[in-house]
Amino acid sequence: MSPFRPDLVDVWIFRSRRGGDATVTDRDAGFEIEILLLRRSPGRILPGLWQCVSGSLEPDETPVEGALRELREETGFGAGQIAAFFDLDQVNQFHEPSVRAIVTSAVFAVRVAPEIDPILSHEHDAMRWVTPPEALSRAVWPAYRESIHRIAENLTDPGRATWFELTLDGERARR
Repeated sequence: MSPFRPDLVDVWIFRSRRGGDATVTDRDAGFEIEILLLRRSPGRILPGLWQCVSGSLEPDETPVEGALRELREETGFGAGQIAAFFDLDQVNQFHEPSVRAIVTSAVFAVRVAPEIDPILSHEHDAMRWVTPPEALSRAVWPAYRESIHRIAENLTDPGRATWFELTLDGERARR
């Protein structure tokens, strides 16, 4: 098998809704979530777009390393704030006119504690924690809507989420 390296990584951030319980142990019980949307700053490509953390991979960086680096750079969330790290089993491809090419992105998600908020970088000028339906209404790209659906359908169900969970080293988490 030859490895395929994406150009970008996307990282969706979610948390249990304040007062909700994201540590549910009943395999059939889920929990309500809110998803973090970040608004792209003026003067950047796609200003005003509500999105997840997104960025290019550095040379010789793995997708997991890039995802965690971009997460830290754009939100200040590091290992100490990550309650769980997930591979969304999603790779997006799209045409990007600015580079006149098809670009590929590997998609991840992280769950953080309900009481923390990001520290935004210069790349974003606003943030909002929103319900999945509100996130869907603000998501422009079909791939973003697919990611939101995957989080809401798979990562709020503890029995299903375990199949998507990774360690911060990028290995499958123990089940």
